Amino acid sequence: MNVLIDRFDVFAGGFWLTLQICVLAAVGALVLGAVLAILRISPVPPLRAVGTAYVNIFRNLPLTVVWFFAAFGLPALGSNADFLRIPLLDSLFSRLGTDLPYFRFALVALVLYTAAFVCEALRSGVNAVPAGQAEAARSLGLTFGQNLRYVVLPQSWKASIVPLGSVIIAMIKNSALAGFFGVVGDLSQSADQLTSAEGQAFIPVAIGISIGYLIMTVPLGALLDRIEKRQAVAR
Repeated sequence: MNVLIDRFDVFAGGFWLTLQICVLAAVGALVLGAVLAILRISPVPPLRAVGTAYVNIFRNLPLTVVWFFAAFGLPALGSNADFLRIPLLDSLFSRLGTDLPYFRFALVALVLYTAAFVCEALRSGVNAVPAGQAEAARSLGLTFGQNLRYVVLPQSWKASIVPLGSVIIAMIKNSALAGFFGVVGDLSQSADQLTSAEGQAFIPVAIGISIGYLIMTVPLGALLDRIEKRQAVAR
């Protein structure tokens, strides 16, 4: 177990990099998922078809397939995901601006995959809003966009927050695949470094990696439990 103390710098570096991936992927998935949810409930049939097709494809694909497309398909198409080198953001998250693009590929894969589940979580919240609310808004002359902005979405967020939290927790655990697709320095890749390159015992290393993921997921799970209980009391 001394490896947890002696090589704490490796664990800490892996935890920090994994946390960065998860934060950026969560923000991206929430934004893309919200757009998809709007498409899914749009009154325009072609837009609904686009949202439905996206969700059906990515929700039913294995995550490893999405990773392969991001890590090997994008370079084959001549892209290094440079569109993620956003000014100011790449100064806060330095890996976005490096010449090693696998950090960006990891973000693309996680965002594309998780957004489908975010969309469905948001749509379930929209469906929880009584139909009379939207009908009353339409009778007052509100457009579809105004109806969403002022009536439906503010109420749907309350019903969606717990399912969304569960989706984010699942995404954090899914980020463990990043190290196997070339993201140098994250928790899973740190485990490979310690066990394969340095010959450390696997079990202590696995315990250290597990602690890192638990630090990210357990507080979020506890927060979701608290929110759910408060919502139950309010009802």
